[in-house]
Amino acid sequence: MSKLTDVPKRILIGRALRSDRLGETLLPKRIALPVFASDPLSSVAYAPGEVLLVLSIAGASAYAFSPWIAVAVVILMFTVVASYRQNVHAYPSGGGDYEVANTNLGPKAGVGVASALLVDYVLTVAVSISSGVENLGSAIPFIVEHKVASAIVIIVLLTLMNLRGVKESGRFFAIPTYVFVTGVFAMIAWGAFRGLVMGDNMRAPTADLEIQAEQQGLAGIALFFLLLRAFSSGCAALTGVEAISNGVPAFRKPKSRNAATTLALMGGLAVTMFCGIIGLALATDVKMAEHPAHDLLRDGKPVGEGYTQEPVISQVAAAVFGDGSFMFVLLAAATALVLFLAANTAYNGFPLLGSILAQDRYLPRQLHTRGDRLAFSNGIVLLAGAAALLVYAYGADSTRLIQLYIVGVFVSFTISQTGMVRHWNRHLRTETDPAARRRMIRSRAINTFGAFFTGLVLVVVLITKFGHGAWVSLVGMAFFFVLMTAIRKHYDRVSQELAAPEGPSDDSLRPSRVHSIVLVSKIHRPTLRAVAYAKLMRSDKLEALSINVDPAETKALKEEWERRGINVPLKILDSPYREITRPAVEYVKSLRRESPRDVVSVIIPEYVVGHWYEHLLHNQSALRLKGRLLFTPGVMVTSVPYQLRSSELAKQRAKKHQEWNAPGAVRRGPVDKTQQGAGTAKEPSGAE
Repeated sequence: MSKLTDVPKRILIGRALRSDRLGETLLPKRIALPVFASDPLSSVAYAPGEVLLVLSIAGASAYAFSPWIAVAVVILMFTVVASYRQNVHAYPSGGGDYEVANTNLGPKAGVGVASALLVDYVLTVAVSISSGVENLGSAIPFIVEHKVASAIVIIVLLTLMNLRGVKESGRFFAIPTYVFVTGVFAMIAWGAFRGLVMGDNMRAPTADLEIQAEQQGLAGIALFFLLLRAFSSGCAALTGVEAISNGVPAFRKPKSRNAATTLALMGGLAVTMFCGIIGLALATDVKMAEHPAHDLLRDGKPVGEGYTQEPVISQVAAAVFGDGSFMFVLLAAATALVLFLAANTAYNGFPLLGSILAQDRYLPRQLHTRGDRLAFSNGIVLLAGAAALLVYAYGADSTRLIQLYIVGVFVSFTISQTGMVRHWNRHLRTETDPAARRRMIRSRAINTFGAFFTGLVLVVVLITKFGHGAWVSLVGMAFFFVLMTAIRKHYDRVSQELAAPEGPSDDSLRPSRVHSIVLVSKIHRPTLRAVAYAKLMRSDKLEALSINVDPAETKALKEEWERRGINVPLKILDSPYREITRPAVEYVKSLRRESPRDVVSVIIPEYVVGHWYEHLLHNQSALRLKGRLLFTPGVMVTSVPYQLRSSELAKQRAKKHQEWNAPGAVRRGPVDKTQQGAGTAKEPSGAE
């Protein structure tokens, strides 16, 4: 069994790494950038299009507002980046927004931030994969015809890559990310050169189309609301910025400095590409509409359902490089691939955050355990499962999914920056060095502006997106908040119950006597071994117990017990309803009632098998009996294993890979081949 599971695992995720090799998995800046910043960098593939889609409601003339919206997004990006640079210096342990809020605003604020981030990470995977599938589907019809299945397959592949380790997956993901960034900058530079220097008239494929405005003549409050909605859609470019502050421990030393440098580089690249694409979209006269089949007109007539609306970046690339040119194809391929890999930001942020939350007892402790490749494997698998469910529920439709997006990230932005303001206030009370105080005051000003600005954007996002699906994100955050609070209460309650008292207690006092019971159904090797083991325990009282289900078999058992002269009393319990578990449990409970200070030790012979299907045929009543006895105070349960021949074969298979011993193998002694398998006709009580 070990071989069957171990070999595929090694093929898929590689050899296990020793814990002392953790330092080898730390990331240099050139790898950390695509690992942690692929989400905000790739968002320029769809964020400009989201801005134009919203503005198209008022017609093509509303596109004139897009540069101002781009400026607002740039200011917000630089504000958030500058704020998070303060975070990574002040809290380099990797807790990010959660640690800032938990330390400065209290546990509830910390759990609230963590809930928002967990939701946002899941949505990052779902949106990025769905958007990538749609981009790839324009070239490969089979993909778009099977969107959900294709998206789930890609999630599985990304999961396997991340299970191989952060550094290994980062190297693989770095190539398409850098190709995409290079391609976009080449497009912006070449487009600017053609337009400003050569004076070429570049026209997008949709330049000759017209937009039929859904709402004519918008002005006043209606126009202001439309601009706010367009701005909130453009803020999708900021998703994933917080991942670097959560992933500081994954950087090489000096961790804080490298993380801060990566943040600055990410912000500069993202805003340049975002503004460049919007500028070229206006220069090439790109047309986008929320409902292109009806709202885009060619010669005064709707283009119809057969029309496929290409993303803004594809239209701009066609205008700048030429439709079908090498650079156009290269950029299109890199765009589709980097959208898939944008999910990798969440694959690194979610497990790290989950590990910290598990350490603080807000999530199951298994999330704090590193896997074979020193990655937080359980968190990676949990993220993949949640994202796959979301993709299935929403049909891998990025337009529907993106409405749920960015709410969580702005909740975490706002609470985190508020926490940083309190952090600087606390330190300023005790700091006396003038130079240090000036730095702190400057940092506090940055975080204060960041808290105000991101809080304002959060209000805008909630107002403009609530009815379009943002409420689902809020429900998800509330669910995680309640779940994590309940988990923490459970761990606290268990910890309190298990805490060792300072003085003597019932658990530390020696029992008055030990009453041992060996469960017996037939006299064979496992029974004899269990009786021999029970004798070594030197109990105050030892007896064998058998349940009378078949009178003829019980009579034969008593006769053979006496014939063999086994010097252990045999007690028979009648079971008129042919039950095994209930009479045994009731008898044990009766002993406890008679002598509450005594300990009852129940010894159960069990078979050790080597094939998965044999587990279905053996040891079932033993499992049921142990499960019942676990809830009985003062009862100890001991399994005495006996290896069948199939377990020996499993042992031989496992020896090819590592040293392995079946349970109880040390005590078994030489195997008598002539007697092997004797006693399989009837198993010990509780071992069927």
